[in-house]
Amino acid sequence: MTHTMPVGVVGLGLMGCSIVTCLLAAGHPVVAVAPIPADVPTAEPRISHHLADLEAHGILDGTPTSVLSRLIVTEAYADLQQCQLVIECTLEDADIKRRVYEQIEAVVGDETVIASNTSAIPISQLQQLTRRPQRFIGLHWAEPSHTTRFLEVICGDQTDVAYAEFFYALSQHWGKEPTLVRKDIRGFIANRLMYAMYREAFDLVEKGYATVEDVDRACRNNTGYWMTLAGVFRWMDLTGVPAYLNVLKDLFPTLSNRTDVPPLIQDIVDRGGRGVANGIGFYDYAPGEAEAWRQTFERFSFEIRELALRYPADVVKSQLDTDI
Repeated sequence: MTHTMPVGVVGLGLMGCSIVTCLLAAGHPVVAVAPIPADVPTAEPRISHHLADLEAHGILDGTPTSVLSRLIVTEAYADLQQCQLVIECTLEDADIKRRVYEQIEAVVGDETVIASNTSAIPISQLQQLTRRPQRFIGLHWAEPSHTTRFLEVICGDQTDVAYAEFFYALSQHWGKEPTLVRKDIRGFIANRLMYAMYREAFDLVEKGYATVEDVDRACRNNTGYWMTLAGVFRWMDLTGVPAYLNVLKDLFPTLSNRTDVPPLIQDIVDRGGRGVANGIGFYDYAPGEAEAWRQTFERFSFEIRELALRYPADVVKSQLDTDI
């Protein structure tokens, strides 16, 4: 069966490990390659922790131990030989990715699909770094990949769309409600929407209209309130399309269209800030507070998943079909 095909993942950082977890939970044998040797001793404990969380929430078929028996963690690209899909999940650096693709293509078959989890580099650009660009696609995940429903399947200019359609269908077995991006564009769909919001958020704070806390509060209690149920277009349908036309005529011309890097984020990065990873970000974190936020997000991701699964994209159609 397709969901038992062997899959490879190259790159075992935070997201690579959660992608591996998702694939293992879906039934795939997984070969996980660590280009950075330091990731080898940390990868399996992290994946094991994710699997234990899935089991605790009743969404793992089998025990973590039995599922882990289908995992190989290695530094050897040769172990990818039997994989029919290999997902690259490395740093956003085209030279690094090119070297990774060369090592993958040296050992896999011509029909093996290579996918990138990039969120910053167009698929059309990356596929030019491979021998067979027609079998190259984008698989853009969201963290934590083993709980979120999000996945973008992206075609580059040279991608054979049949490959993308195959993994679009298969990803629904992975617990995803995927988006198929048939025409490549930098940032794809979700990031383009979100970065437009990030840009406006920076502008509002830096020009003194609101604090970081107030902007976050507005997002949580408005957009965050309805977006799991309805996307932007469904939301306009639900709340009255003409009202949005009236507002956008006056509001659109005033929105930020800056192209520089906002000083607010540049200053944090210049100070070595990595957010909750080291307690230096847009917020001040007391000792232990950053870790508490990480754990809170982990719990939230499972709870919001449970709610979201009760309202899939076809929830209304299913109700109407049942009533007939």
